[in-house]
Amino acid sequence: MTDEQWLQRAVDLATANVTAGGGPFGALIVRDGAIVATGVNRVTLDLDPTAHAEVTAIRTACRELGVFALTGCTLYTSCEPCPMCAASALWARLDRVVFCANRHDAADGGFDDRAFYELLAAAPQTWPTAVEELRLVSAAAPFEAWRDNPVRVDY
Repeated sequence: MTDEQWLQRAVDLATANVTAGGGPFGALIVRDGAIVATGVNRVTLDLDPTAHAEVTAIRTACRELGVFALTGCTLYTSCEPCPMCAASALWARLDRVVFCANRHDAADGGFDDRAFYELLAAAPQTWPTAVEELRLVSAAAPFEAWRDNPVRVDY
């Protein structure tokens, strides 16, 4: 299938999800020409602000493949990933992310991801949610334990 055909599948998932009571976002992860996993926006259905289509697809694909890195896979999504989903795609080590609608289309539909892109470019002290460092003497202890663990699985 072509990128356009995979994207149409993502758009179809997103549209069907609206009818099912979810948000207007759909995603699928493809490897070697086959769908590994799909995801739809379930934020309001699951009462989970992280249940975006891309994140749910990534979680499902990782479980399906028994891995935490989706190297060799492409994420097709009905809309440009928000910053959380873009970061999730990077952490998942996906080879590609292909999207259809963009952040401006999402804003026209009532989802202003542009605000988050702009917010992340600003100093954390200006964010509406307070983000503060309170450094303890033991702050580095978890990283020292990780570094010194001879059987750790790097990611």
